[in-house]
Amino acid sequence: MRDRLTAPKIQINSRLPQKQSGFTLIEVMIVVAILAILMAVAVPNYVDYMRRGALADMLSELQDVKLRMEQRFGDNRDYASTSDTTKCAVADVTKTNYALSCVLTNASQGFTYTATGSGTIAGFSYTTNEAGTKATTALGAGWDSGVTLPAARWITKKGG
Repeated sequence: MRDRLTAPKIQINSRLPQKQSGFTLIEVMIVVAILAILMAVAVPNYVDYMRRGALADMLSELQDVKLRMEQRFGDNRDYASTSDTTKCAVADVTKTNYALSCVLTNASQGFTYTATGSGTIAGFSYTTNEAGTKATTALGAGWDSGVTLPAARWITKKGG
């Protein structure tokens, strides 16, 4: 009889709320959306920043060769090379993002240097001559809106 008087054993299934670990799908989607917005703004600005840096390098080199050509003229009264009078005294320059080329004019009494971009600055082209005239002859994609060429200056930022 003793068996009947004992209370039956009750099993308690303790399912207490467990601590959540990880992220919900909504949280992940919000983070992805925020990153997408930031990238949409940051990447074009970074590319533009890198392009302007490469343009500054190219135009600095163009100014440098013009100065060396003027030094040549001061010493020899012409811009031609001593070894080949059909070529400019300062040799053409080729670098990663641009190339500079020279053409003699006015029987070696003048020159026109042209800087042509490649790589990150493809499509850009600038000139200078013995008179110091600067000109933008071509702009890369996305930079030519609202600008009439040829400009009597070097355009180094979007929109002129």
